[in-house]
Amino acid sequence: MSDDLKVFTPSRPLEPGDRYGVLSTFEPGTRTLRAGFRIAPPFQPLPVDIVLEKDVAVTLRDGVTIYVDVFRPAGTERAPVIVAWSPYGKGQGTSASVMGIFGMVGLDNAVVSGLEKFEGPDPAYWCAHGYAICNPDIRGVAHCEGDSVVWDRQEGRDCHDLIEWLAGQDWCTGKVAMSGTSYLAVSQWFTAAEQPPHLAAINPWEGVSDVYRDLVRRGGIPDTGFARQLQDHSYWGEGRKEDLLAEAERYPLMNDLWANKIPRFEKITVPAYVVASYSNTLHTAGTFRAWRRMASENKWLRIHNSQEWPDYYDETNREDLRRFFDHYLKGEDNGWEQTPRVRYSLLDLEGGDRVNIPADQFPPADVTPTRFFLDGNTRTLGTEPPAAQATAGYPVGSGADLVSFVARFDQETVLVGYPKAHLWVEAEENDDMELFLLLQKLDAHGTPLQQFTVPNHSARVHDVTERGASILRYKGSDGRLRVSMRHLDETLSTADVPAHSFDRVEKLAQGDVVDVEIDLLPIGLTFHPGEQLRLVVSGRSLLGTMMPGNREYVSANKGQHVIHTGGDRASYLQLPIQST
Repeated sequence: MSDDLKVFTPSRPLEPGDRYGVLSTFEPGTRTLRAGFRIAPPFQPLPVDIVLEKDVAVTLRDGVTIYVDVFRPAGTERAPVIVAWSPYGKGQGTSASVMGIFGMVGLDNAVVSGLEKFEGPDPAYWCAHGYAICNPDIRGVAHCEGDSVVWDRQEGRDCHDLIEWLAGQDWCTGKVAMSGTSYLAVSQWFTAAEQPPHLAAINPWEGVSDVYRDLVRRGGIPDTGFARQLQDHSYWGEGRKEDLLAEAERYPLMNDLWANKIPRFEKITVPAYVVASYSNTLHTAGTFRAWRRMASENKWLRIHNSQEWPDYYDETNREDLRRFFDHYLKGEDNGWEQTPRVRYSLLDLEGGDRVNIPADQFPPADVTPTRFFLDGNTRTLGTEPPAAQATAGYPVGSGADLVSFVARFDQETVLVGYPKAHLWVEAEENDDMELFLLLQKLDAHGTPLQQFTVPNHSARVHDVTERGASILRYKGSDGRLRVSMRHLDETLSTADVPAHSFDRVEKLAQGDVVDVEIDLLPIGLTFHPGEQLRLVVSGRSLLGTMMPGNREYVSANKGQHVIHTGGDRASYLQLPIQST
């Protein structure tokens, strides 16, 4: 049924240009890359001999042929294999676009060999440790047959077939894993849910897990800036590509198409090492959601304090991942089972971040959800609800189109877990309202604190993150909601994390005051005595775009937004407070 709802648009072939790498040309065949081989000057030389099987044809269950590159250790010993599944060209590791992204975040291209797929595992490292890497071009991409789809159960079925093909190759041990960030993480949720018999472990390193809620209509708001970049500027092929932008416009409510773009978490039972952060406005909610809901008994979560690309290629983290894979793909008794099920970070935003704090769960067991009530008169947040009713509001489109509420902490305070807001709101002169929320840390003098998530702190990065590129600079935990989409999904919502059904529109009549629950991104934040927390409520996006160059969302808000506080309309912010 969901396939009948899909919309497609013509694609076009990948041509030489900024997305074209040394290995992008279609050249089937096998060659050996000798130790010391360097694919191009900026990249590291190979530490060992590697066999490259290029543009190998693989036929999927419906007869569609895709092409894969396989990098494997030279010699006769069989190897387990790690799959990097995405539509990003398998030869793009040396392209100008990927090198430019490394430069933007402050990564030296010499940390990789250039043989890796964008956001994927590097064959130079993994082949040197006895693993093969499979970089596929997927359905509808490059020279592959069929039409491409985006983050869909079709991708799970396709990757299932590739995994089973790989497991049957004479050079493979029969053990297959998946790894990678962003798109390469999302594809793992869908593939693992198909339960391929030879999939031994997965390593999703930050990725959305619900296309509607994370990508095209977070909070029910049609902000498709990154979806446009993904669709129009990220991959190419000879057939058609799925038109997410048209689908988002045609199907504004949850339906079978969007449901098909949610992995079946209850079927994900394979061992999983999941990596997340608090700061990725595209990936954070989806990564934590998938980790919470997946059925795997053997699952680990590590929450880092930076951005996914520097974190993924960090040598210490790569060695940590290898211990996980060595245990589940090679059967090594290396003590991985004693690894804490959760390792979380606490951001300080003043140079004192703490990382790899062990816990048995997230939020940690010593966290208590605590309500801080808004007071429209004093513009403060307090643990006792104000007896008197009050309002605070702002005119949409004005220079001061926001209101905020502040709490000062007199003692060391740690927030770690899931914050949410429960607000009583009213739209004057309109039948709907879009709300954008932000939790900021302020120093003792009231100055907002922020920090870059990437090593590059140059003037250019300051410029692009001033009003956007939110994944590169952390400014706080954010949330958003179109109020007419406020209906909660009781089966998905928890006491900590509200989830909306997005299956109906409930407009406001003049004078209506309604209560809404808004989830904010998970948080790990330390406050020292005298420092403050500020809740900002606005009618416009407070963080701007996710990435440089994305189109910024402009809300259709108008009129006056009013927040009601106190009395029987006691709006509150629920914070995960850790015991001291």
